[in-house]
Amino acid sequence: MLRNLILLFFLSSSLHAADTGPWNLDDLRKPPKVEWIDKEGPVRSLYYEGESYQGKPTRVFAWYAEPAKIDGTLPAMVLVHGGGGTAFKEWAELWAKRGYVAIAMDLAGVGADKKRLPDGGPGQGDDTKFAKQKTELKEMWTYHAIANVIRAHSLLRSLAHVDPERIGLTGISWGGYLTCIVAGLDDRFKVAVPVYGCGFLGDNSVWVDRIKKLPDGWREEWLKNFDPSEYVKNAKMPMLFVNGTNDFAYPLDSYQKTYRLVKDRNLSITVNMPHGHPQGWAPVEIGLFVDQVVSKGKPLFNFSTRGFAVNDKSGELAVTVPVTQQTDYTAIESVKLHWTSDLKEPWQKRKWQTVPLNKMIGNATDFYSVNMPKERPIVYFLTATDGRKATVSTEHALLEK
Repeated sequence: MLRNLILLFFLSSSLHAADTGPWNLDDLRKPPKVEWIDKEGPVRSLYYEGESYQGKPTRVFAWYAEPAKIDGTLPAMVLVHGGGGTAFKEWAELWAKRGYVAIAMDLAGVGADKKRLPDGGPGQGDDTKFAKQKTELKEMWTYHAIANVIRAHSLLRSLAHVDPERIGLTGISWGGYLTCIVAGLDDRFKVAVPVYGCGFLGDNSVWVDRIKKLPDGWREEWLKNFDPSEYVKNAKMPMLFVNGTNDFAYPLDSYQKTYRLVKDRNLSITVNMPHGHPQGWAPVEIGLFVDQVVSKGKPLFNFSTRGFAVNDKSGELAVTVPVTQQTDYTAIESVKLHWTSDLKEPWQKRKWQTVPLNKMIGNATDFYSVNMPKERPIVYFLTATDGRKATVSTEHALLEK
């Protein structure tokens, strides 16, 4: 009996560790100490306490922005930059103009002038992210970055004019990678939008060779603790995944494995979306998706709930999308089919072709339909664009016959 209880204890402890990784979430949920550099104004800079690094306390630099006028409590956003980035003032201001309180923190141990802080955390180079030898997990960049994102969330929740039940998260590139992890760790967030970033980095990504070169044991430990696939499966909030077909870092196969782990999701995959910070915060779909969750905005169209079919039509394979004429979402203006037959090429080099679907107006439902290309095999997906120029997509799929 005692042996079984001990075994049960170790099993439950192991499962808990796998769910939360090396982070102490109870500690991270407490508001951090804050030093406001600017005391007043709608856009301010600040420092807040981070995790200890190499035995010393750290500070995190951030930009904070709020609307010019505040009436009651407001929704808020945590903004997570990617590789080569820092705390972007203009990103925080963009969300403030949309009616949100926003915080954009630096995750590279630098300040407003982009120079190393004497008490900053680890830098964000690949050698820091992928230590070549086994390293204490709490000294790793991902450990600090995740902790600092969650601390920023806790900071926002402590502000009197922020509604703690309406806070979202979005990140770009490595920030999208971090967003996927945080979404599975911090269930206080109500919505999350990772851009480009995903999990399964050891299966296919621009870093797959670097990961393979890690020593045996350490490679497995890194993936278990720092690959988003270990965490995003626990995400409870709605998530919008935004990426391009030819992204150099996060290819569509690993991307698909990642978003399939999330039950409540929508997709916005577009052909040849450029990779960058301004390009990553520009898509209108991001703000509209956040609005629909926290501000009762009109939702984006969602193929997974509306449906589509690939079937025989007069002896030719065709794809058909029924669009019910409802007022709960903005009217769809166009539906397009995208496909590639370059299946021997890596995802980054595949050339995509696009054709619009033909619209047939019905009494209550419009139908969009087009014959599929005769080339086989192909990979294809659909996109739908509404009157706000917001584009959503289906998953990509392989058509062999």
